[in-house]
Amino acid sequence: MGTGHYFWAIFYFTSLCSASLANNAKINFREKEKKVLDQILGAGKYDARIRPSGINGTDGPAVVRVNIFVRSISKIDDVTMEYSVQLTFREQWTDERLKFDDIQGRLKYLTLTEANRVWMPDLFFSNEKEGHFHNIIMPNVYIRIFPNGSVLYSIRISLTLACPMNLKLYPLDRQICSLRMASYGWTTNDLVFLWKEGDPVQVVKNLHLPRFTLEKFLTDYCNSKTNTGEYSCLKVDLLFKREFSYYLIQIYIPCCMLVIVSWVSFWLDQGAVPARVSLGVTTLLTMATQTSGINASLPPVSYTKAIDVWTGVCLTFVFGALLEFALVNYASRSDMHKENMKKKRRDLEQASLDAASDLLDTDSNATFAMKPLVRHPGDPLALEKLRQCEVHMQPPKRPSCCKTWLSKFPTRSKRIDVISRITFPLVFALFNLVYWSTYLFREEEDEVPLGFV
Repeated sequence: MGTGHYFWAIFYFTSLCSASLANNAKINFREKEKKVLDQILGAGKYDARIRPSGINGTDGPAVVRVNIFVRSISKIDDVTMEYSVQLTFREQWTDERLKFDDIQGRLKYLTLTEANRVWMPDLFFSNEKEGHFHNIIMPNVYIRIFPNGSVLYSIRISLTLACPMNLKLYPLDRQICSLRMASYGWTTNDLVFLWKEGDPVQVVKNLHLPRFTLEKFLTDYCNSKTNTGEYSCLKVDLLFKREFSYYLIQIYIPCCMLVIVSWVSFWLDQGAVPARVSLGVTTLLTMATQTSGINASLPPVSYTKAIDVWTGVCLTFVFGALLEFALVNYASRSDMHKENMKKKRRDLEQASLDAASDLLDTDSNATFAMKPLVRHPGDPLALEKLRQCEVHMQPPKRPSCCKTWLSKFPTRSKRIDVISRITFPLVFALFNLVYWSTYLFREEEDEVPLGFV
């Protein structure tokens, strides 16, 4: 073969390659997508009212796999018992009627923005209170149709969901808030929801909540049976732990300070009536206002909460300090009355002795004075001798430490103040020990469900 033949062969091959590249360059794949969409979704070719076939084209139920991406959790409301969440919701199923030619792998998928063009599962959120789609700048929704007939539906939505709470351990509690998704009209004979294999629920990193921390989440199934049949249902349980530092600063420490301030009256003089009354009434009213403010931010539940026990006991201590002053005031007046009675008795005894001595001095006819052999019952000298005899006849008792210490304080009112200085702090410290050990232990045992362990 001569050189001329080689030249013409090379020229012919180059021409074929150039023509092929030119044809490929002229292909408009957007136009190809339009033709494919018209081919599979054209009039009389696809009916969106008919559900897809089951697995492998059988007459079984259509299988829809679900996964969600939690973008944010804006609030968890204790009063209305609800929480708000924004999420990207995705569903994926296979509809063999939507298969198409991918042009040798060049059409990876077709994208739609109109959900009514294809069949859609009738999923709804069973514990939803409010919800809305996002339409800025365009509706945040798309549908992808893959060559094998697989359909992916994705949408961004915001929901306000009911979250029944048990506030017995508030604010040392954990709450489980659920997200429930179920079929509204199709029974399990026609439609079944399944969680996507692998990682069905994703949560945005650095999720920030003002008063809670998302500890864990658990996916599960919650199929329900009614008079009209059994319906497929999915649920996500979110375990929230309440942040305690806020309540420690805003509630527990101020209450402790109020209780301690109410003890200052024990160290004031019992005669400072205006100061002690003002201190007791002020702390009592402040504690009552604090309690009412706490209850205003919580729902009126029928059971006793942990915060109710704390505020109730603190209020009792403050009220007890006020009552202690009333007791001290009564004891002080009683001590004064007894002191006055003793003073009058001593004056009478002294007057009797003076009268007797005057009689002896004025009797000039008597050469000597004789002491009477018999004393009258009211004679003070006889009473004094009788007391001395009784003291010598009684066996000596060993004085106790408490009595010896209390004997340093002559009046009952002073003794009540001194005993209160020690009793109130000790009882309050004991209450704190029992309170924190009880509720912190119950928090670990009672509030964590078995599925989250």
